Amino acid sequence: MDEVDAAILAELQRDGRQTNRELAERIGLAASTCLERVRSLRSRGVIEGFHAEVNLGSLGRPVQALIHVRLHPKIRESVEGFRDHVAALPETLAVFVVSGGDDFIIQVAVRDTGHLRDFVLDHVARHRTIADVRTSLVYDHIRKTSVEVLPPERPSPPRTRHR
Repeated sequence: MDEVDAAILAELQRDGRQTNRELAERIGLAASTCLERVRSLRSRGVIEGFHAEVNLGSLGRPVQALIHVRLHPKIRESVEGFRDHVAALPETLAVFVVSGGDDFIIQVAVRDTGHLRDFVLDHVARHRTIADVRTSLVYDHIRKTSVEVLPPERPSPPRTRHR
């Protein structure tokens, strides 16, 4: 990953719909070089896809919540089974498998608080491996739509020992 790749990523995150020619002009590359760079970023798995950002409220799902879940027993089959179960539900936006007090944090978007209650009771709490469920209503949601490429880490200088 060099500075040119970082510039391409920044520009594509700003506007993923621009043509290769427009992208090349903004970066200052020949169109063929730019296309090869983008293909390389995709083949290396740096760019995983291009997506449309949607407004959840306009889709009738203005209420978001974070659902914190603990499982029992904490065995692979329970974790993977529950993860796959909630990930497949249309209300689910994201599933985080985490460490600490919770095993999962599930981000959902629903019509209203009644729908949220029904979702938790019908799809989460009644799952056979649930030990505890806590729900937090989201008041504001700020999501970054781009990720800045960090410079490569420099090796640390050797430490000197003082006696």
